[in-house]
Amino acid sequence: MGDGVTTQAAAPPGGGVPPKSRAGAENFPVALRVLPEATRRHLYALYGYARFVDDLGDEPVPGMSAADRIAALDAFEAEVRRLYDGRRVRHPVLRGLAPTVVTCRLPAGPLLRLIEANRVDQTVTRYGTIEQLVGYCSLSADPVGELVLHVFGQAGPARIALSDRVCTALQVLEHLQDVAEDYRRGRIYLPRADLDRFGVREADLAEAAAGDALREVVRFEAARARAWLHAGAPLVASLHGWARVAVGGYLAGGHATLRALERSGYDPLPAAPRPRRRDIATSWLGAMVRSIG
Repeated sequence: MGDGVTTQAAAPPGGGVPPKSRAGAENFPVALRVLPEATRRHLYALYGYARFVDDLGDEPVPGMSAADRIAALDAFEAEVRRLYDGRRVRHPVLRGLAPTVVTCRLPAGPLLRLIEANRVDQTVTRYGTIEQLVGYCSLSADPVGELVLHVFGQAGPARIALSDRVCTALQVLEHLQDVAEDYRRGRIYLPRADLDRFGVREADLAEAAAGDALREVVRFEAARARAWLHAGAPLVASLHGWARVAVGGYLAGGHATLRALERSGYDPLPAAPRPRRRDIATSWLGAMVRSIG
């Protein structure tokens, strides 16, 4: 429930916030119109936080260096710590988040990990193995799911572990959608070991269309993400009330994205494969039925 924040890839029926290409912010079901107003407010506050942190780490700004971004992230983290110390904060994003922190008893850890993910982005542009990428997802995506569970008052070690599976899968799927965009930004999230295994060179990511080898890499990574979604799916049935509806939307978005990748022939280079609204709706309804059964 990761970058992780809603995109077309993660929103259940009812609309969503336009996508952005990094972070846990991207999988928040903030626009679920069926949710109670107070819950929507809390999710919007979390979305605003994740989106702002993401922009600090990733939004193109002329003349802004990696060192400048790290300094900005450090300053924002200091402000987050002031919030948790009970001191007055001035930043509008944190002033908007403060009622959610108090009402939902949000822990500071997941919020700080989202900041750390964007620090990592300033220095790490390649991942050698899937284990390294999963480690990055534990900072960039998994905290989002944990925070959402706290909003619904249903966080706990077992549920957080299942949520981490789902959020990591969603983050990997987003990386698969955005291979071309990431490469233009100087980043590659496809593990080097998998590229080597299928004989893909970095230069192949700059082509107008993917060759057979790159398509096989994307297919391989998509299958792994599908397995993680299935592993995390019991989370939905473990929840009750509105939490089940919202988290079911995460699963729906992931499965609809898998179908979009399949429709593209596992070629994300001409354009990022995006799921169709009817696929999201079908997946969402299926997740609800399975959680009841």
